[in-house]
Amino acid sequence: MGKIISIANQKGGVGKTTSSINLAASLAALEYKTLIVDADPQANATSGIGEDPKQVEAGIYECMVDDIDPYDCIVKSDIEYLDLLPSHIDLVGAEVELVDYDEREQKMKKVLDGLREDYDFIIIDCSPSLGLITINALTASDSVIIPVQCEYFALEGLGKLLNTIKIIQSRLNPELEIEGILLTMYDMRLRLSNQVVDEVTTHFKSMVFDTLIPRNIKLSESPSFGLPAIAHDAESKGAISYLNLAHEIIAKNELVEEVE
Repeated sequence: MGKIISIANQKGGVGKTTSSINLAASLAALEYKTLIVDADPQANATSGIGEDPKQVEAGIYECMVDDIDPYDCIVKSDIEYLDLLPSHIDLVGAEVELVDYDEREQKMKKVLDGLREDYDFIIIDCSPSLGLITINALTASDSVIIPVQCEYFALEGLGKLLNTIKIIQSRLNPELEIEGILLTMYDMRLRLSNQVVDEVTTHFKSMVFDTLIPRNIKLSESPSFGLPAIAHDAESKGAISYLNLAHEIIAKNELVEEVE
């Protein structure tokens, strides 16, 4: 029974898609069958895995709105154990189209629940908003990872996201947990980065992952090759950091024995 994890923060530029792609690829590298679901109309996770969003005939949008079988939409990536449920620009219209649907917040859950048996992990890359698609993603998930960049205004909007999570827990998905807060874009040379790490860890304590994701050129350039960092340069600091994050999540979910 696979675990569904959303990667969400309504603040843009915090590393959601980078984290989704590279965490999913790292879990796959550890031989966990993993599906990345692109729930962002910008479809950056789709292109970051090497698929052209303009060539996507059916994806998560069609599954949610038209009830298309997700197995007809899933794409095999070039990385063993890693599959993609893609997105394209039409997903932006789903916010409007789903408004009149019964149980509109449950549409993604109905799509993904049928896939749990075939995957160890399902990673959802959420859009930078708290709209209906993100609410669908959180309703479908077992847990959520919140990326927070090590920069000024790092905690801006985090309270609003945590409040949204509490509302979803109380009304739609009581089983939803916070998998952890992930500090991204860390530069150990900068005092500000270290101050943000101290502030976040002091405030949120054990909710914060031990793994810090550094600013890294290989992480930045790998999407242009349509590859996760681990496939672009497995020895880069960025790739190693996401592999460490994957190990941390596996340990947290008590799956270490299976890796060994």
